[in-house]
Amino acid sequence: MMKIFPKIIVYGFLLSGCILPAQVKQQPIPRVNEMADMPKPFGIIDYKKMAYDFDATVYDFNAKGDFWPLVWIDSSRKNFNQDVVGIYTAIGDVRQGPANNKGMFHEALASMGATLGATLVGINKTEGRYNYVAMLKNYFNKETGWNIMMNNTCPEVALLGGGYGRDWWYDVYPNVLFYAIYDNYPNEPGLKEMAQTIADKFYEADRILNGNYNYSYFDYGQMRPMKNNICIQPDAAAGHAWVLYSAYKKFGDEKYLRGALSALSALEAQPQNPTYELLMPFGAYLAARINAEQGKEYDVNKMLDWSFNGTAICREGWGVLTGNWNGYDISGIVGSTVDHGGYGFLMNTYDAAWPLVPMVRYDQRYATAIGKWMLNAANASKFFYPQYMPDEHETIPQAAKAGKNVIAYEGIIKSSNLNEYSHITAPVAQGDGPLWVPGKNPPESQLSVYGSGHVGIFGSIIQKTDVEGILQLNLLATDFFRDEAYPTYLYYNPYDDTKTITLKNIKGKADLYDTVSGTFVAKNAASGTKIKIDGKKSAVIVAVPAKSKISYSGTKMLAGNVVIDYNAQQK
Repeated sequence: MMKIFPKIIVYGFLLSGCILPAQVKQQPIPRVNEMADMPKPFGIIDYKKMAYDFDATVYDFNAKGDFWPLVWIDSSRKNFNQDVVGIYTAIGDVRQGPANNKGMFHEALASMGATLGATLVGINKTEGRYNYVAMLKNYFNKETGWNIMMNNTCPEVALLGGGYGRDWWYDVYPNVLFYAIYDNYPNEPGLKEMAQTIADKFYEADRILNGNYNYSYFDYGQMRPMKNNICIQPDAAAGHAWVLYSAYKKFGDEKYLRGALSALSALEAQPQNPTYELLMPFGAYLAARINAEQGKEYDVNKMLDWSFNGTAICREGWGVLTGNWNGYDISGIVGSTVDHGGYGFLMNTYDAAWPLVPMVRYDQRYATAIGKWMLNAANASKFFYPQYMPDEHETIPQAAKAGKNVIAYEGIIKSSNLNEYSHITAPVAQGDGPLWVPGKNPPESQLSVYGSGHVGIFGSIIQKTDVEGILQLNLLATDFFRDEAYPTYLYYNPYDDTKTITLKNIKGKADLYDTVSGTFVAKNAASGTKIKIDGKKSAVIVAVPAKSKISYSGTKMLAGNVVIDYNAQQK
């Protein structure tokens, strides 16, 4: 039954499908090796439905209940002569709303995250009562001369919280979010010009930095790197690089490619783990993609280890948590691995999936590790939501109904950093909202609107298969500014034995190519085709239009003119 060819083991086709042998040697991520094969208690919620429910519930200007509605109109018209919607950062935050601080205190992390999350699950945020995409232009701080997207619309509210103009990741990440939104709304008036201006700013900043990103932030108005009492944040280079490479793919200007390579090289050259908040995974993704598309040799392993392993120095212990706390596997969530025994955050977990999942398209050596991490992260992330976390592990189980089943706790911690909840046994679902305005923010401010809005990232990536525990991960969902690609999915089998899954997403007839085994595992397949995946193995299936002509260019394998494997060897 088995025929052996050089470097390839091809198993006989079965009527029900075929076994997918792992040819590409899988590269472990040590932190992922610590995670459970099948996390418990197990259950994957419908993140796509959660994203729809969040959008419908939160964007209701007539919503009833204590602390609702969570949206308001800010008519201060900063930067552009238009109103902008404000969204609460947390339930009941006393700094926010139309009656506080002239209605101007709202954050791009919340507004852009919610816009992107909804967009990724198919909701058009330009349609309806308001054009929420157009409203995001107010975060482009042209009145200050910075001319980039920032976390607030103006400096008047900068010191209320959120790191505006003094905490580098807060100034870089809104531009990463904006670029992802721009890729989904390329024809929205004004976005192209902003995207080019941002890229020019980042390119010039990288030129001035000249490989040294050891600063707390960069003043994009005066074009000067700055230090203050906040940690230096060299991983801002990952944000610069991601935006600049996106600009290169969009506009074709070679200077943006040079800037991306310069920033990524500065990141790679760091002598110790430079992770600060959530930009490092974008560096890992970009290293894999630029290696694949541009023939470079960036150290993907190093950047993945930095993203996961919790060895950050200044932002001590920042990475991916692992462990079982009193019967609850919390592995896979992202945050501090050391704060009060470990403190993971919902937004950071959602947003890490954005770059790390599509990375596998460009380097399939990490298919098994990323598949296992996502299984753990998808399982643990439900515990941020009050309806899925047992009351005895929540700080405010009765008051949590204020979130209407769409607003999650900001974090999960091993031992609460809030004194009144120190008696609760791990894991503890809670949030830092009461600490932001001590004595004034209500207990309900532990419910994180800003983090919950990013749920569409998981919602666009994760789909269950007909075998519990084997997820279908969409590798194209968050692969922004990519070249043309055919539908591509990652499947990981966490069991010891071989499992058969049914592929239900094939449109028309397709030849199914697995980048892990380097083989076509089915020809002329249709929806309902079954494939078998060996235990603890993975498959990356590309649905190639049936009977496409196959060709090779260097290490790239193409079907028609579309790359289906960036690391193939001609057979």
